[in-house]
Amino acid sequence: MNTDDLGKRFARVVTNAVVRRPALWRLFRAPLRRQFESLAPGWDARRTPGRIEAYEAALAALSAPPRRALDLGTGTGDGALALARRFPDAEVVGADLAAGMVAEARRKTPPELSGRVRFEVADAARLPFRDGEFDLVAMNNMIPFFDELTRVLAPGGRVVFAFSGGAQTPIYVPPERLRRELSARGFAEFAEFSAGAGTALAAKLR
Repeated sequence: MNTDDLGKRFARVVTNAVVRRPALWRLFRAPLRRQFESLAPGWDARRTPGRIEAYEAALAALSAPPRRALDLGTGTGDGALALARRFPDAEVVGADLAAGMVAEARRKTPPELSGRVRFEVADAARLPFRDGEFDLVAMNNMIPFFDELTRVLAPGGRVVFAFSGGAQTPIYVPPERLRRELSARGFAEFAEFSAGAGTALAAKLR
């Protein structure tokens, strides 16, 4: 098994463990950060075309544009930049655990979006944002921390989870599990999407 396959397998193990028991994140945070720091310089070159198709399909179906949107696990910023282009009046924040990923995202942000998009190094399990700060929290191939994303989402706000390779994505949570976790936290109006090889789920916080 090569290094790339080992990395993907590790990402799946971490995802499954942390979704079941979020307290385990303290054990996995540092090694996962190191993994993505090492990948950051060549990350865009290894990504496949269509990697945010399902993410964009879910965004396109939103009934109202957000004023403030958060792209969690932004990596090199593709999701955050897609949000800014689709919603030209929105302020967008991209957050990622790996400083190297954030540096790449900042580097490739075009000048016309730099006034509305910013990138921050942040741990999704303990975000440096106020309660109810965002109208939309979106993520593509990201481990969800349900309590924390609910905290920073305003009442009536939307959440989007996308997985670029569907169930084959190394970081993947089945829609049944997403629905169960979100329903327990007051979410409703679920919608599922498929585009290319990817899948996505959206919901609204009541």
